[in-house]
Amino acid sequence: MIRLLRSKIVWAFSLMLFVLLFGVIGYKIISGFTWVEAIYMTIITVTTVGFSEVRPLDPNAKIFTVFLIVTSVFIFGFALSVITEYLLGRNSLQILKKKKVKKRIDNLTNHVVVCGYGRNGMQAAERLKEYKKPFVVIERDKEIVEHHEDDVLFIEGDANEDEVLYAAGIERAQYLITALPDDAANLFIVLSARQLNKNLFIISRASQITSQAKLQLAGANKVIMPDKIGGDHMASLVVMPDLITFMDKLSMEGEHTTNLEEVEIEDFTDQIDCNSLRDLDLRKKTGCTIIGYIEPGGNYIINPEADLVLQPKGKVIVLGRPEQIRKLNEMFQIG
Repeated sequence: MIRLLRSKIVWAFSLMLFVLLFGVIGYKIISGFTWVEAIYMTIITVTTVGFSEVRPLDPNAKIFTVFLIVTSVFIFGFALSVITEYLLGRNSLQILKKKKVKKRIDNLTNHVVVCGYGRNGMQAAERLKEYKKPFVVIERDKEIVEHHEDDVLFIEGDANEDEVLYAAGIERAQYLITALPDDAANLFIVLSARQLNKNLFIISRASQITSQAKLQLAGANKVIMPDKIGGDHMASLVVMPDLITFMDKLSMEGEHTTNLEEVEIEDFTDQIDCNSLRDLDLRKKTGCTIIGYIEPGGNYIINPEADLVLQPKGKVIVLGRPEQIRKLNEMFQIG
């Protein structure tokens, strides 16, 4: 609709320009006016302001003036109606779009709230999109919102304000990622979000090492330092390049390309009797290898023994090729 209205505006302005040029050239030829006089006569005629002519008009010039007035009234009236329709239509579409976005956000539960759509926030959003995890982005830069609003659910505003967090459904969210470049802003968001949702799992970005403890004290469950991770990764490529390259090959880019998966024990209990890792026997059934186990209390066990006793709220970390991971998910109806 907006595209159609824009083409109408271009057409209307083209007609207006044509009328002005037609008037100027007509007065120049018919009455022998100078260019300045012809422009002046055209402007006062099409705008109907009622100023006097630069000189008396002969019958031919008067007929031309009448024709120019009638033509310009219709064309300028058409242009005014198109511009008004465009402005009203644009506002109506924006209001309708905001209502649709609000309705979609209001229907979300256990979603992710991402604060900031800079480099880190955008990367987090892309990964969540690949895993089909519902999320809402809070961004105060209007240009960024308008540029990406067709692909992402946005709340335009400052994430430091409780009203904006409520608009993003913070009380129903499962995770919050605050990826702002300012540690003080991230700290304030963590404090506010923790007050609004006690069960929220909060992941915060930090730029300074001294901010890490403060963010955790404020309520962040995990604190990520992108600069430190990047520096460690580059140094590791110098010390043990083959190992790091191999780790990079363990792709986790999307739902159907991952080599690693975490699975809750409860996902297996309805289909097999799994008291230990040996009972699962995932290697034989799917080709996947269990490389880790997470106890209900959060303790991580790397390369667990086959006789390790499994607990209902524990998780196993499995490694496999993408087709093996898909076979695992399909066999046990995971995700």
